[in-house]
Amino acid sequence: MSLFKSGNPTLSENKFRDTVINIPHADANTMSVNGTLQKFGFMLLMILGTAFYSWKEVGGNGDYVMPMVYGGAIGGFVIALIMTFKKQWSPFLAPLYALLEGLFIGAISAMFEAYYDGIVLNAVGLTLGVAVAMYLLYTFRIIRATERFKSIIYTATAGIAIFYLITWVVNMFSPGSMAFMHEGSTFGIGFSLFVVAIAALNLILDFDMIEQGAAIGAPKYMEWYGAFGLMVTIVWLYLEILRLLAKLNSRD
Repeated sequence: MSLFKSGNPTLSENKFRDTVINIPHADANTMSVNGTLQKFGFMLLMILGTAFYSWKEVGGNGDYVMPMVYGGAIGGFVIALIMTFKKQWSPFLAPLYALLEGLFIGAISAMFEAYYDGIVLNAVGLTLGVAVAMYLLYTFRIIRATERFKSIIYTATAGIAIFYLITWVVNMFSPGSMAFMHEGSTFGIGFSLFVVAIAALNLILDFDMIEQGAAIGAPKYMEWYGAFGLMVTIVWLYLEILRLLAKLNSRD
């Protein structure tokens, strides 16, 4: 039976276990939960900084939207991919990921705000509220990351990823055929609610992964990797909440 499992592909058992097997621990300089959360806070400040920059740039000139979106998204994806294979580079790559992801988020947020005034503030508030709620639910063991719970969330997350991939491929060959996914229909809103719920529950798995990584004595640099993995889930949660609010606003 696996020691732990996360629906987030950046936080898996092997990612932490391999570092423990391959790195001798002659000293006590190992991963801690507090250290990981501190680094996550630092990355959060960085992502907010570049998000504010791209927000202002896009607001002043619409021509900057796509360069910011694609530059941030593709750059962040490449950095995340490298970090997955070179975890020891996390202290340098994780902050860079946050900076690039901030450009993407700021530009996307500005686009949504242009259509629905006030939607971004609501999305940020809801994301923060959900993240804090999940942390408290995990801390007080109201929701426990049991093996069955992990399997269900992992399967649901994989299913969502496959569905998004299919949707993307279909839209390439038949643009607009999946428009109902982006509209404020009952199905569209229901699907977004489901995805938001799964993204939120992935935070429980991430918290458990970080706690278990500290318990087995992962090296110090894995704090950065753990913070990066948590950031991936937070960004996903924010974007899904933004999409949900947009669908709800489109019905007004």
